[in-house]
Amino acid sequence: MPSITERWAGGMLTNFPTIRKAIKKMNTIDKMKEDGTFEKLAKRERLQVNRQREKLEKNLGSIKDMSRLPSALFIVDIQKEANAVKEAARLNIPVFAMVDTCCDPTPIDYVIPANDDATKSIELIMDILCKAIEEGLAERKLEKEKESEQEQAEGDALVKPAGKKLRARKNAKPVDVEAEAEAAEAAPAEAAPAEEPEAPKAEEEKAE
Repeated sequence: MPSITERWAGGMLTNFPTIRKAIKKMNTIDKMKEDGTFEKLAKRERLQVNRQREKLEKNLGSIKDMSRLPSALFIVDIQKEANAVKEAARLNIPVFAMVDTCCDPTPIDYVIPANDDATKSIELIMDILCKAIEEGLAERKLEKEKESEQEQAEGDALVKPAGKKLRARKNAKPVDVEAEAEAAEAAPAEAAPAEEPEAPKAEEEKAE
């Protein structure tokens, strides 16, 4: 999951397009190093670019793969990260947070009563959180696999009838039109039904 362990940059959520531009700048520097453009710069320019890259990596390196706003936010110390809480509230992003006795839980959607200063307390809750995230990702993966299997099965059901027709056409024997015509000519014509003989006229005259 994307995370911020250093200072929370102002506008991390509310001004997300600008943050994305900074991340793209960091990626551009990486491409310059890969294609050899970086080596063509002057020594002073290379030092400046390296310092800029280190600063961006420190503040934004952990969210360089985040292409959209998060669906939820988890905060350890809501007093120290008050700006993050305000930005999430402005964008209607639900917040999970460890809330100590000295903190106001009102702006937090899902309160976790805990000591946000003790290392063991933070470690315990973070371990549970990471396990829950892993379970959720595994369930999502299974759902996607089931959906893909269903789509594949529906596609096979649509393709099978056409496949049977093709096989039937392939297995059918070729028809020789010329041979059939010759056989029809050689076969004797069927005898026409005999007509009934007419009654003799002499007998008809006697009857009259």
